[in-house]
Amino acid sequence: LFPYALEAVYNTQKIADRCNVAFEFGKIKLPFFDTGGEDHFEFFRRKCYDGLYKKYGKTPKTNVVDRLEYELSVINKMGYVDYYLIVWDFINYAKSHDIPVGPGRGSGAGSLAAYCIGITGIDPIKYNLLFERFLNPERVSMPDFDVDFCYVNRQKVIDYVIEKYGEDHVAQIVTFGTMAARAAVRDVGRAMDIPYATCDKIAKLIPQSAGMTLERALETSKELKNLYDGATLVKDLIDMALKLEGMPRHASTHAAGVVISAGPVYTHVPLSKNDEAVVTQYTMTALEELGLLKMDFLGLR
Repeated sequence: LFPYALEAVYNTQKIADRCNVAFEFGKIKLPFFDTGGEDHFEFFRRKCYDGLYKKYGKTPKTNVVDRLEYELSVINKMGYVDYYLIVWDFINYAKSHDIPVGPGRGSGAGSLAAYCIGITGIDPIKYNLLFERFLNPERVSMPDFDVDFCYVNRQKVIDYVIEKYGEDHVAQIVTFGTMAARAAVRDVGRAMDIPYATCDKIAKLIPQSAGMTLERALETSKELKNLYDGATLVKDLIDMALKLEGMPRHASTHAAGVVISAGPVYTHVPLSKNDEAVVTQYTMTALEELGLLKMDFLGLR
């Protein structure tokens, strides 16, 4: 194509030489949380004790103090002090701007430190909840606070996080819709130019129950099995659909997941745009493996 421009050939090599990607697994890349110069752990500890005295009185029971001290040591040792502070900060922003916040859900509600600092609103001592379900030295995956915000103003909290950490440090997360049994039949039928009515009839013979697959449908639906065995067209359609079933069909934006990274997100993972949202091209599980902080901003009516 370019016999007159030898440098074009050399330039492709230059570009190829610059495409060196090294993935780093197992190292958490938390964004920096500004404590105004105070030691991060001491700042966190102080906030926890302020909450402890508020919730349990000026002289809390020894078992409550011991539990908080134990949690603080584990959180510090495992490197999650800033994680707690980041979550505390945006929940504090929501509460101080009249944005309703849920009391906490999942294993995070077992943390006394989270209760004292105001991340959750459930007393783990009263309900005998275990901190270890949320965080313990044996845990390999990152802990995860799922936070419910009023769906009307959820975006305001995300906007606050973007403003605080920088637009290029925050991104939403991609999720892939996959081809379920019925959708696979309809999509393949369209590609094979089979009349819609025929595909629709076959698709409707697939039972609508959780986790239904074409293989299971052939076992449970006698009518479908008879069509499959008796008509070449139906057999070809289902055989092709079987190959495509479960594959990604389209990309969309995860309903709640937001990534906040230490450096610009694009230095860790590739990005793309879904409508107006900037999203990571990697799904939640891959992001966690790369040590990126994933937050769940759940919108609840």
